[in-house]
Amino acid sequence: MTRVAAVDCGTNSIRLLVADADPATGELVELDRRMTIVRLGQGVDRTGRLAPEALQRTFAACREYAGIIKEHGAQRLRFVATSASRDAENRDEFVRGVLDILGVEPEVISGDQEAEFSFTGATKELAGRDHLAKPYLVVDIGGGSTEFVVGDDHVRAARSVDIGCVRMTERHLVRDGVVSDPPAEEQIAAMRADIEAALDLAEETVPLREARTLVGLAGSVTTVSAIAQELPEYDSAAIHHSRVSREKVREITDWLLRSTHAERAAVPSMHPGRVDVIGAGALVLLSIMERIGAEEVVVSEHDILDGIAWSVA
Repeated sequence: MTRVAAVDCGTNSIRLLVADADPATGELVELDRRMTIVRLGQGVDRTGRLAPEALQRTFAACREYAGIIKEHGAQRLRFVATSASRDAENRDEFVRGVLDILGVEPEVISGDQEAEFSFTGATKELAGRDHLAKPYLVVDIGGGSTEFVVGDDHVRAARSVDIGCVRMTERHLVRDGVVSDPPAEEQIAAMRADIEAALDLAEETVPLREARTLVGLAGSVTTVSAIAQELPEYDSAAIHHSRVSREKVREITDWLLRSTHAERAAVPSMHPGRVDVIGAGALVLLSIMERIGAEEVVVSEHDILDGIAWSVA
């Protein structure tokens, strides 16, 4: 076993996984997994820069994670940064801060690399499940972008497009500096058109409709599963490998886009940091399912973070 630590810093959240990895058996024994909403991508789509307060929130989480990594005695650490830091003019400031706190330089990876990690993390443990037909389409709905990966045992094609839940919310659902509560029909229609255009782009390089099993990753998808199951609190064990039908996703999406902030916040499984962006994330998921004709989505708690951990091991 090799004890490794992996950090995934996205547009909406930063996450840590400390695990013992055994490449010989394909086993990843989780020791600590946690997530902090930091909104690193706050305003990036509009300004092109990482906001000072967003950087401070992210650095505070890094300091907390540094203590956990030291406590567990991880031998190797890899820090991967995705969409927001890839897009920002002042990403050097972000890189310097992480290096000072954690002693490693964050790797600002491409969308294609992001997709590769997501696919490995999500599918490595699905290999023995004969009832899940290949090829898989792994969809990772992040804050700034969504990754599409089609593959069997290995990636065949991948594409990253800019339709994350934070980006779609800021682009379409904000008026006069606040999120519409609830959004108007024309706002939803404009967001849907933007998503459909991005799916057209994804289909230029990824054969989305060839997939036999849709695997959905990240907070928007896992939260939809939690709502579908009416969980009294967020429960990773109940969510991991759950299945949600397209009709249920449509029902939940319609409710999320017509509910108020207070109504969404009252959902017991809802993370406070997702209340304003979950409607956009659910609409991305629904649009994908309708585009490819998927009757259900298999929800995975294992994603890019697990793929990063395997790359270290």
